[in-house]
Amino acid sequence: MERVLVLGGYGAVGREAVAGLRGHVPEIVVAGRDIAKARTVDGAIPMRIDLRHDDLDEALTGVDAVVMCAERENVRVAEACLRRGVHYVDVSASREILSGIERLNGLAVERKATAVLSVGLAPGVTNLLARAFIADSSGGNAEPGSTAPGSTAPDATGIDIGVLVGSGEHGPSAVEWTLDSLGEIGESWRMRFPEPYGVRTVHRFPFSDQYTLPGRVRTGLCLDSRALTALLPRLARFRDVGAVRAAARRVRVGGDGFAVAVASGGSVRAFSGRRQSRATGLAAALVVRRLDGTAPGVHHIEDAVGPDFLTELADEGFELSRYSEAPHGAARASAARPSAGSHDAARHGASHYDAR
Repeated sequence: MERVLVLGGYGAVGREAVAGLRGHVPEIVVAGRDIAKARTVDGAIPMRIDLRHDDLDEALTGVDAVVMCAERENVRVAEACLRRGVHYVDVSASREILSGIERLNGLAVERKATAVLSVGLAPGVTNLLARAFIADSSGGNAEPGSTAPGSTAPDATGIDIGVLVGSGEHGPSAVEWTLDSLGEIGESWRMRFPEPYGVRTVHRFPFSDQYTLPGRVRTGLCLDSRALTALLPRLARFRDVGAVRAAARRVRVGGDGFAVAVASGGSVRAFSGRRQSRATGLAAALVVRRLDGTAPGVHHIEDAVGPDFLTELADEGFELSRYSEAPHGAARASAARPSAGSHDAARHGASHYDAR
């Protein structure tokens, strides 16, 4: 890997991706609409490009891989990359975008290029934690690359995913997506996160991992602030009010800690730390550094990387843990699971998570 283009590389996630690539890739190009911001990224070559209007030929010349850290023309960019045999890594969590790129699998195989989707915290780390449970249920046979988009994989029935994010680290895109998604907020349940968070209430939210993982999976959101978490369902009816959106963009209540927890069969696997944007950017960089060993085609992260990926990511200052779902030997709290019909209906909703 000699030259990598990071689109949106001067944003919070893009800068962390560049930091994770520095020292591993000789040339890193940071591109976006604001050339002045691109010039502020250390160790990168700045480039101006407007994905809505500009032709991609010049930007892709000599590029081995593209890291997409923006949500703008993603499917068009992915197709342009794959058609030229350029690898593509996308941190988007929009189900609509992911579905569009999944349809490029044949093109990717034909041109011997790889696209890796669901790269980040949720989806991304959550997919990998869930895969560990899937591997357990299948006798360890859930190997990377064993499934193609839309194919059958080992059953993931009974997997609950919880995403706890620091309400003090949300960027503008994350705030907008969270407000937009309040209209799709669903049932609530309790999940046990690693310390210092403990047991929290999560509200079902349209994270894309629950739509791309096989079997019966649901994903819920909570904030590090218990008070703000409790307000989320109540804010749904006011999500389009200008004053609410303005306040959400300005107010920073909470810290920069995060945790994702995946529960199944009374056991929980978790990944936690500080600065979710750093976790997402470093995950993207680590995927790029492993692309040369990945089979051609379009893959979600759980089918593209090995079981050591999370360990390597955790070595960057994060924590992997596994513990009982019921604290101190207490009986597991029951939580009503959605029926198959309600789960299938939820799949038709849009999905977008951009803490990036």
